[in-house]
Amino acid sequence: MDLSRSVAVLVLAVAICFPSASAEDQLAVGERLLEVQTLVSDGGAFALGFFSPDDAAGPARRYLGIWYNGMSGPRTVVWVGNREAPAAGSPTLALANDSSLVVSDADGRVLWRTPGSGGSSSSSSSPPPALLTNEGNLVVRSPNGTVVWQSFDHPTDTFVPGMKVRLSHLTGEGNRIVSWKSPGDPAAGSFSYGLDPGTSLQLLMWNGTRPYWRTPVWKGYAVASMYLSAGTVLYTAIVDTEEEISIAFTLSGGAAPTRYVVTSSGRFQLLSWNSTVSAWATLLSWPSSGCSTYKRCGAYGYCDVTAAPAACRCLDGFEPASPTEWGAGRFEQGCRRKEALPPCGGGMGVGFVAMPTMKVPDKFSLDAGNRSAEECAARCAANCSCEAYAYANLQSSSAKGELSRCIVWAGELVDAQMIGPRWGGETLYLRVPVAAASTWWKGQQKCSEDCSAGVSSCAAADMHFISMVLQIQRQEKENREPEDANARDKDGDHKHVERNR
Repeated sequence: MDLSRSVAVLVLAVAICFPSASAEDQLAVGERLLEVQTLVSDGGAFALGFFSPDDAAGPARRYLGIWYNGMSGPRTVVWVGNREAPAAGSPTLALANDSSLVVSDADGRVLWRTPGSGGSSSSSSSPPPALLTNEGNLVVRSPNGTVVWQSFDHPTDTFVPGMKVRLSHLTGEGNRIVSWKSPGDPAAGSFSYGLDPGTSLQLLMWNGTRPYWRTPVWKGYAVASMYLSAGTVLYTAIVDTEEEISIAFTLSGGAAPTRYVVTSSGRFQLLSWNSTVSAWATLLSWPSSGCSTYKRCGAYGYCDVTAAPAACRCLDGFEPASPTEWGAGRFEQGCRRKEALPPCGGGMGVGFVAMPTMKVPDKFSLDAGNRSAEECAARCAANCSCEAYAYANLQSSSAKGELSRCIVWAGELVDAQMIGPRWGGETLYLRVPVAAASTWWKGQQKCSEDCSAGVSSCAAADMHFISMVLQIQRQEKENREPEDANARDKDGDHKHVERNR
């Protein structure tokens, strides 16, 4: 037998012993996806197969992955299966009879396995084939058609249209987008992104276990749109039920491939494919500046990202705790009050100074109920530990339709930013002595601009301030009524406050 016939016989024997995938987008029980094979979704948008990182050094490391199909240039991987257990040799992927996916190395050792349906591997009813959808989701079902496992529930570093970032209201657990360790190592890196388990009203990026960057609070909308470029609109949908809250995004028809990614260097980026230059264009990147990382400007400081360049500043009514450190660009000590608050209940009263277009500080609580702005201010003033409040259009549960507009802070104010109206900034009301509030309110730039147009606008601002102070003083007077009434009022407050952090 000559060499060519021997090779042909060997290839035939391998094909008989290890059947390969029979359909382009599916893998059935008894089939194996070999190292050199791929599944391609029906529609051709994504491919599934084994790959090695482009700049991998040393012996070849093979990973099961999903990537954009048909793009020129380096492969863009959006999901990795065995990211912690690469194969050194020729790996295979198989679908077991219990509906689990199994990656094995050349010696048959199992490197990675998904949970199965719990059925017997000897069951006469085989599960349907694993399917790669045209959205880039690898789906495994049980014999009765129930989804047992899908890659969208186990993201790596990329967030694509149709994928959901979830958080359970029952357990406080959710999935996260987790960066690669480095551009050449798909293992889990330091940075991750997901819904804040302390409050589902915001998303966080973590560096390890420490918060690294934070989004503005969610205003309660179900769907929001963002114009990206000609013919491309990004729609963000948030679904909040009794069981969980989830966030996903879709694109307008005909839009270029677009994705979010958490990079190994600590950036959360929105990227869109530019077919003209065959490269990914960075549309947005967060943190947007050095001072917008978490708590960068210290307690009672904020990052003004509307300035050029962005800079740390003290909240109105505050000054650097250490002018020397602050001047040297070291902001960890934060800021302190210029004037101490009067003793609580001392009859001197407090007011509030308004700071518009803010990403409000972290560590907030929701004062449940559809309260008015005056009620929100009065309740904060009556609570000695309340440092600030915001009257925002927040929806605590879109499933129940409950509105919680009043958010309050007790303790240090950290990680505030001035972001401008484009990104959904809120007006933050800071608790200050009455004299300071009068001075700061009149000294706001907005009031100065209004005064240039006419005296009446500043008079209206002063009247609003006076009305607020009078109501706060009335509230304080009520709180100094006989002890039993005061106790009943405090009990009522506790019943109506929902702690979110």
